[in-house]
Amino acid sequence: SEQIALLERARAGDTQALETLLKAVQPQIYRFSMKMCRHTEDAEDVLQDSMMTLARTFRDFRGASALSTWLFSVARSFCIKKRRKSKFAPRVEESLDKLDSVTTNTLTSKAPTPHDQAENKEVWEQLQEAISSLEPAYREVLVLRDVEGLKAKEVAEIVGISTAAVKSRLHRSRKQLRELLSDRPYKQPIGCPDIRAVFYQHLEGELSTDMCATMEAHVKICSHCANECDGLKETLNICRTAPSAEPSESCQVRVDASIRKALGIHSA
Repeated sequence: SEQIALLERARAGDTQALETLLKAVQPQIYRFSMKMCRHTEDAEDVLQDSMMTLARTFRDFRGASALSTWLFSVARSFCIKKRRKSKFAPRVEESLDKLDSVTTNTLTSKAPTPHDQAENKEVWEQLQEAISSLEPAYREVLVLRDVEGLKAKEVAEIVGISTAAVKSRLHRSRKQLRELLSDRPYKQPIGCPDIRAVFYQHLEGELSTDMCATMEAHVKICSHCANECDGLKETLNICRTAPSAEPSESCQVRVDASIRKALGIHSA
């Protein structure tokens, strides 16, 4: 990928390539930090600390895992530290370290048009508020998987738990998110499958071909389950088309200065 190519050039001594790479990944890191910290001041601090660390340790990345795994692992460590000592932190909150336990053709994959983006803006704001209300351990797996699009295995590497535990947290966080966004509590009709559980299993590739066919046949004749599936797809699509997050201009100046300092580049 382009980012890997930039990293290889940086390792060869191309400082400009490293600056370009760090600039390219900042929106992802900042968006993740905003979702986890929930406050601009904390998120901007996490962004600055993450960028400085990445600038100093980029040679440590050996390619054993995806580049995104390394990037989010660094940012997550600073999010945890920030949440522990932030003035915004609640008095009692479970530690991220102590909590244990799509098939793409079923979803809209086309790039959103400007009209789609405008239409989704209000819904995204509601979704963002709902995501912010989730407990940190559940919020982070949902953001990494459904917003940033990482695979469950990659999320497991970042969070430091098993893939099975990630999927378990995902199931709970997706269920809570759907309840927060729904007009009424979900009630499973008599004779119908738990369509939410089935849908989430489908996302993670856990349904057999036969079971998929059975569920598709059921959805065709059950308007209740069909409507619920449409709502689940809509929520996931909004997550995946989340708008880019941009730090303030003053923050960007501080981050750029920190990166240049870490790289030993002196301003003219």
